[in-house]
Amino acid sequence: MLRFTKRADYGLMAIHYIAVHEDHGAVSAKRIAEEFRIPPELLAKILQRLARERLIVSQNGPKGGYVLSQRSTTITVGQVIRALEGPIRIVECYEQASECPQLERCNLRRPVQKIQAAISQMLDTMSLAELTGDDIPELLTINGRAGC
Repeated sequence: MLRFTKRADYGLMAIHYIAVHEDHGAVSAKRIAEEFRIPPELLAKILQRLARERLIVSQNGPKGGYVLSQRSTTITVGQVIRALEGPIRIVECYEQASECPQLERCNLRRPVQKIQAAISQMLDTMSLAELTGDDIPELLTINGRAGC
């Protein structure tokens, strides 16, 4: 099953919250942690990674906190995920240097690479600004049931 890790999930929630509140100034880590009930220590590490990757900026002082380093239309979901998790790979063998014992016999490598490319393209074209929109794509149905 493909899922975001808790770190990626919390990171997207936090940076989205910062983006939504960017007109009101810096957002404190404490406010984000309380709003989403994220353990403060974990959130601090997540925000440090996002700042290190220059997606957010820390502002000191009594009204300090975090702001986006650029407009929410230019930061992509893919950038956030990579900042927190590294390269996006749905399978280990996506890299040529894989040590998968099935590499020579695998008949799924090419189709999985297509899936990987589609996921990466979607994450790299969806901006934080789009996350704030109300336009949610229709869910795919499988055997009459929703896909999620």
